[in-house]
Amino acid sequence: MDKILFSFGHGYSSQALARLLIPQGWTIYGTTRHPEKAQAIRATGVIPVLFPGDGPPEGLDRATHLLTSAAPSEAGDPVLAALGPEIAALAPRLAWAGYLSTTGVYGHHGGDWVDESAPLDPATRRGQLRVLAEAQWQAIPGLPLHIFRLAGIYGPGRGPFAKVKAGTARRIVKPGQVFSRTHVEDIAQVLAASIARPNPGAVYNVCDDDPAAPQDVIAYAAELLGLPLPPEVPYESAEMTPMARSFYAESKRVRNTRIKEELGVKLLYPDYRTGLQALLHAEED
Repeated sequence: MDKILFSFGHGYSSQALARLLIPQGWTIYGTTRHPEKAQAIRATGVIPVLFPGDGPPEGLDRATHLLTSAAPSEAGDPVLAALGPEIAALAPRLAWAGYLSTTGVYGHHGGDWVDESAPLDPATRRGQLRVLAEAQWQAIPGLPLHIFRLAGIYGPGRGPFAKVKAGTARRIVKPGQVFSRTHVEDIAQVLAASIARPNPGAVYNVCDDDPAAPQDVIAYAAELLGLPLPPEVPYESAEMTPMARSFYAESKRVRNTRIKEELGVKLLYPDYRTGLQALLHAEED
């Protein structure tokens, strides 16, 4: 049987999954809005597709599996806005479909633990739009949908080392604030495990075992680099973009029990310390 994944919004996490699947004989189509990115996508072994474009994108009708990580807008999910009827027609023929969402859909819990049964009560507009998009995908009849709620993503090219080295990192302190995180390679292995063991309708939190205060992560990065501890700045007086400040609107610890018990996942990076150590070693090689 052909194994053909169509990836809408083929970005950081989707690319990590592709690195796992292509050696197993998968054909992968990945969309981009930018023609200039097509060559880089092709160089990874993925067939680039410009989306949105004129009509249904190349390869969609061949797909056996579907992954979407395109961010929603005020109008809802952009893939369904452009291709709702086509996705609905394809749904019964798919073996698996995945939607990459965010743990932001749970909102603020004062640092308490949440799992997949927690009510959806986002504290930010971005989280509200993700709730809407989840519901839109769930409403498609016959779609074998799996929702993955991702914690803060880091990995190669996305870590604190550059700012620490440049001397621009700050330890922003908001008492009681904790975040959950996930390494991009763990996202990829969770998705691959779900593809191997489909359970339509399932929702999975994807995060590590060690929710932590953001200033602790910056401090550990500096320790690994042997550099001075970045300055501590109170949250109230810190200069941040609206996007950065919005992350501090929510504090919670996210449970990942389901990916372990149902999918048999053993995290490669169960905490930020092992993750940052691996990133530093990779940069040094």
